[in-house]
Amino acid sequence: MTDAEPKGCLAAILSLFGISLGGPAKVSVELPYRQRDDFLSAAELSFYRVLATALGNRAVVCPKVSIADIFFVVRPNENQSYRNKIDRKHVDFLLCDPMTMKPRCGVELDDSSHARRDRQERDEFVDEVFEVAGLPLVRVPAKSAYSPAALLAFIEPHLSGPVANSLPPDVQSSGPPACPKCGVLMVERVAKKGQSAGQSFFGCPNYPKCREIVQSL
Repeated sequence: MTDAEPKGCLAAILSLFGISLGGPAKVSVELPYRQRDDFLSAAELSFYRVLATALGNRAVVCPKVSIADIFFVVRPNENQSYRNKIDRKHVDFLLCDPMTMKPRCGVELDDSSHARRDRQERDEFVDEVFEVAGLPLVRVPAKSAYSPAALLAFIEPHLSGPVANSLPPDVQSSGPPACPKCGVLMVERVAKKGQSAGQSFFGCPNYPKCREIVQSL
């Protein structure tokens, strides 16, 4: 009988009592995360309730959405710094289509902190991001109370959603077309499935982030 056999038998017996001979015990380390109790401030929660009531079934109200989850950066290898500029920013509320959840409008609740110079610079940048991407952004001054009817009248005209950018094709007529949505040169592909199998078409290389309709050859 080898030394390993009695050890194995002993280990099996001791395991019944919760004792292990298989080397040092694994130390359990508690991850340093706790749930925050201020996901929405009192002012944001009050505004959210009025906004949800005012919109009814016209839109789904999503609070504190990362801007990087709304927009993507074209030519990411060249524009990594622009990706970094939106990574840690969020919009207070994003209004989405109730059927498709497609973003229709952003809403920023501007309190007194937005009067600071650093906040103004941040707000100017966020405004430019929404504008260049064609998504409306509405800024609402923070108040102690809101009228649902007045709030709806203020926001509803912006719920039509994204406006398609008219990007000029910066390519020669003999070359591939530019994606009308993000401006990147489309690439030639061949359909592998469906009724168009075997046919060539132009598709945006940023797909699926850029879900622009492809152009058939």
